[in-house]
Amino acid sequence: MAVTKTRLLVLNQYYWPGVEATAYLLSQLCEELADEFEITVVTGHLHGHDGLPDEEVHNGVRIVRVRSTAFDRTQLHLRAANYASYLGDSILKAMRGPRPEIVLCMTDPPIVGDIGLVVARRFRVPLLVISQDVFPEVAVRLERLENPVLIGALRGLVGLYLRRADRIVAIGETMKQRLVEKGAPAERIAVIPNWVDTNAVQPRPHDNPWAAKNKLAGKFVVMHSGNVGHAQDLDTLVRAATFLRDIDDLRIAIVGFGARHAEILELAERLDLDDSRVRFRAYQAREVLSDSLSAAQIHFVGLAKGLSGYVVPSRLYGILAAGRPVIVGADADSETARLVNEVGCGIVVPPGRPELVATVIRDAYDGRLDLEGMGGRGREYVVAEADRDVAVGRYRALLKDLAVTGRV
Repeated sequence: MAVTKTRLLVLNQYYWPGVEATAYLLSQLCEELADEFEITVVTGHLHGHDGLPDEEVHNGVRIVRVRSTAFDRTQLHLRAANYASYLGDSILKAMRGPRPEIVLCMTDPPIVGDIGLVVARRFRVPLLVISQDVFPEVAVRLERLENPVLIGALRGLVGLYLRRADRIVAIGETMKQRLVEKGAPAERIAVIPNWVDTNAVQPRPHDNPWAAKNKLAGKFVVMHSGNVGHAQDLDTLVRAATFLRDIDDLRIAIVGFGARHAEILELAERLDLDDSRVRFRAYQAREVLSDSLSAAQIHFVGLAKGLSGYVVPSRLYGILAAGRPVIVGADADSETARLVNEVGCGIVVPPGRPELVATVIRDAYDGRLDLEGMGGRGREYVVAEADRDVAVGRYRALLKDLAVTGRV
């Protein structure tokens, strides 16, 4: 006799084949859960992916794409247009579809939880919200939002679903504290960190084919790999290079793209740091991540001052899976700084201190740091605590509990 699967409705603007972090993580999660859940994802169209069908099934997951705009997200007003068009049509698609038994939202856009709340109440089913950042506080602290009326309205909308969601997932303990401060009941919050597939991302030699192709073989490489945005504090990494001009074979590699890519490139040029010193490369395909991440002796993970608990950089897990240590430039109480200190997989310095980052890089270059030992401890940690199978198991248990009990 066929087993009836629990129907799960998922709302998030970005999904496969998007390169956004939420798209990648959510796609992995849904595909892993598809053996036990009948999953429909209501998502948007993607910039640079013309011709995607409005509906398809991929790896066991039904994908429904609404009539949203797909502008380049580097400009705030264009990103807002993408959000608005997605939110408007997603609620219609969700309401007209089959009755779900659980509604799940990942917070991209940040107020999609309100759409999820409306849909969940309409069908009288539980709502699970996965919080990837704390909005609008993160935008306010980055000075991306300054209008007090708009900030107040957004706080109200986010607070509405945080207070009423049946369960909320925070991706770090500090983030849980921030969500409680915004009105989320502590007993409804589960902490499940983001993850990495430790089978897909593994340590490789420094001098590998990707390093050779990008002229990094035989060099001492410090890398940032991921979004080049406002939260990553990449000014600090670029400015650190000015203290290290005497190290001829040092290369700073910035791999990725984002809203501040042009500004960071211009900063490097203004500081007379050409491609022989600071090297910019586009996002890399998932298939070469092991080689690209392993090409660095050490990675930089920056988090702008004041963002502790509002953002948790998930790119850290890929770095650790590749067996590489990290320099973390972040507030001491941030999830990333606490993890790195506890595991012993890198060095933590305050944010916005390029001279301190330069000191750590020089120590690493001169052999005063046990890079191999740090990298090994990081790899051990992610295999045990942040592997995809571990995280999916936690989500599976949470969803099964919601399916049975409805509420905590």
